[in-house]
Amino acid sequence: MAGATAESLKAEGLRLFQEGLYEEALRCFGQAQEQFAAEGNDAEAAEMLNNQGVVYRMLHRWEEARAALEEARTAFARIGDRHREAQALGNLGGLLASRGNALQAQEYLRRAADLFAELGDNQRRAETLMALGVQMWKAGDRWGGIAAYQAGLGMIEHPTPQQKTLRGLIQAASRVLRLRLPTI
Repeated sequence: MAGATAESLKAEGLRLFQEGLYEEALRCFGQAQEQFAAEGNDAEAAEMLNNQGVVYRMLHRWEEARAALEEARTAFARIGDRHREAQALGNLGGLLASRGNALQAQEYLRRAADLFAELGDNQRRAETLMALGVQMWKAGDRWGGIAAYQAGLGMIEHPTPQQKTLRGLIQAASRVLRLRLPTI
């Protein structure tokens, strides 16, 4: 896309990603990153790195995904964009989880959930706690996993019918079994 602006490249990359054209999206995000960096827009350049990390993950290019997401997280931390830093931490947690590294995934997901809590973003905190709960369960921490998942379910602003049902089932089981789940 000769002569395209960084914003138009970003928009095109998002469109291509949504269409499942990952290689093409990756190219657009890379070009947008270069232009944003040249313009001195560090936040958007880091966002393009984050997007590239997500695309690399979709392409099963694990090391490139991790490198891009780590670089994006570092850039967000450096410029003080805590919200996007939390998003990058969550993306790293998801990447590590998909690679079977549940314990390290938990570390990143906890950090992301803590940042979302500090920022007052309860919806993203809820989603992150649910992902953390799944990873804790997979790592063998059944009670901690249920507690984290339940905490996340309780914060979801607009739960799906399945989430409402699951929330009710966990609450009923806790009452019947008189379970005391750990506090998250």
